[in-house]
Amino acid sequence: QEVCDETYPTYAGNLTMCPLCDEDCSYWKLKTSCLASRITYVFDNEATIFFAVFMSMWATMFLEFWKRRQFQLSYEWDLVDYDEERDLIRPEYEAQVTRERLNPITGDMEPYLSTKDKYTRTCFSLVTVFFWILVIIAAVFAIIVYRLAISAIFAVSIDLSSLGAIGTFATPAMLTTITASLLSLIVIMLLNKVYEKVALWLTELELPRTQTEFEDRFTFKMFCFQFVNFYSYLFYIAFFKSTITGSPGNYNYLFGEWRWEECDAGGCMYELSIQLIIIMFGKQLWNNIVELVLPWAQTKYRQWKSQKVSAEMKDNEYTRWEQDYDLNQFKEMDLFYEYLEMVIQFGFVTLFVAAFPLAPVLALINNIIEIRLDANKFICELRRPLAHKCSDIGAWYYLLEFIGNLAVVTNAFTIAITSEAIPKLVYYYVYSLEIYPESTYVGYVNNSMSYFNTSDFDLRSVPNNRDPFGEGNVTVCRYPGYLSPPNANPPYAFTTQYWHNIAGKLAFIIVVEHVVFLLKRLLDYLIPDRPRKLRDKIRREHFLVQNMMFKAETDK
Repeated sequence: QEVCDETYPTYAGNLTMCPLCDEDCSYWKLKTSCLASRITYVFDNEATIFFAVFMSMWATMFLEFWKRRQFQLSYEWDLVDYDEERDLIRPEYEAQVTRERLNPITGDMEPYLSTKDKYTRTCFSLVTVFFWILVIIAAVFAIIVYRLAISAIFAVSIDLSSLGAIGTFATPAMLTTITASLLSLIVIMLLNKVYEKVALWLTELELPRTQTEFEDRFTFKMFCFQFVNFYSYLFYIAFFKSTITGSPGNYNYLFGEWRWEECDAGGCMYELSIQLIIIMFGKQLWNNIVELVLPWAQTKYRQWKSQKVSAEMKDNEYTRWEQDYDLNQFKEMDLFYEYLEMVIQFGFVTLFVAAFPLAPVLALINNIIEIRLDANKFICELRRPLAHKCSDIGAWYYLLEFIGNLAVVTNAFTIAITSEAIPKLVYYYVYSLEIYPESTYVGYVNNSMSYFNTSDFDLRSVPNNRDPFGEGNVTVCRYPGYLSPPNANPPYAFTTQYWHNIAGKLAFIIVVEHVVFLLKRLLDYLIPDRPRKLRDKIRREHFLVQNMMFKAETDK
């Protein structure tokens, strides 16, 4: 309300803000970021902290109840002790490893990869993974450079006053955020295909002994690539963008040429929300289209070829077995990508849920659609798969647990650094009492904007138009921050309120992290991994087996 209303000083919409770029950018009114402030308030309000804590608890409960469900399924399928029987050597391992040694358990000679060779392959694989992670970071850096270049172009070329109602939405900051998010989505989807081949090549190069080892190593590599690919740009917006910009008269520049982009006056939360919406929705939409359209098109093409051959051979009968043979073959790693999609979605739902609380709703809608698409794919578009036994989901559980623990940290830092929640609370309980008789949020926006004397701009930051509003030359402009005014001694130094905000943010991070982690450990302790009924049933079975063995031994 304060950003959108022009009545000064109670409301701050008519404040003249410092230019967003050098030379060509002019001064602007705070009310032009009205829409961004409204979007921010939708997701960044008093309920944000409690919702983030709730989602951290939900992630813990989800994993705890999944462990119980997993054990129940393992028992029903008689796979509780199946891990010992899975240690079968991969054919690729036997074909490429020439050295043999005696297995102390089986007493048979089996292929053996020397320790030196094993560590050499592993080190090469780790270095290659690190290199490709740097490639992902370079792609993110390229998108950041695009933002720096295009934000200045949008700020100069777009006349908001001529756009009417559209101008309230199509602000330079909004257009920069949307186009950069779409570009980031395209880069992410393209890099995914590259990293899949790299991860598979590196895993085969390491020569894992068993299929379990192969799947676990491939899983960790793909997760590392996907984690950096999907989340690195979100981490930049949430934790780095607002801290490297600088302030008027002391801006930071990339390569000494491009000024680092500033967050909107309402903060970076709305940019983080838009980035999450576009990446999450775009990824789910693309995956669903690929899973639905591609198998259907491949099946129809093969069926068309088979029918054409049958017609040429004057045999019009297109038998059932021919139709089944023309379906897509179920590949050994097909389920891997289903799990990977769910784990990445779990990260979207938990890591930055404080910035976009509607992420769980999008995930729920996607999963409802995904269930039906997978049912159609497995029943109508794929041949019957060969069953492989396993007692659990392997490395995926540890990755989910890692994301759940990381979500506590990222949400705490998002609320403390990116959100305006802590500065608002400091103003409400401390600084508003210096102006009003009781605690209030009124006047917070004006209080959070510092003053800058336009004569203190360096030469390249001075705007071309010094009188953009017909009110005379602008002598003082405002910018987000808690710095002393130009007439203070010393000027543009951090104020006491700035340090109070830092102390409040630090205290919030420490308290929330410790409380949430304590609650997570408490839930982990209170919820047993195995249901009591099944545990007693297994003990009963072991007891009966021991009695039968004792009886058989006695009879003998």
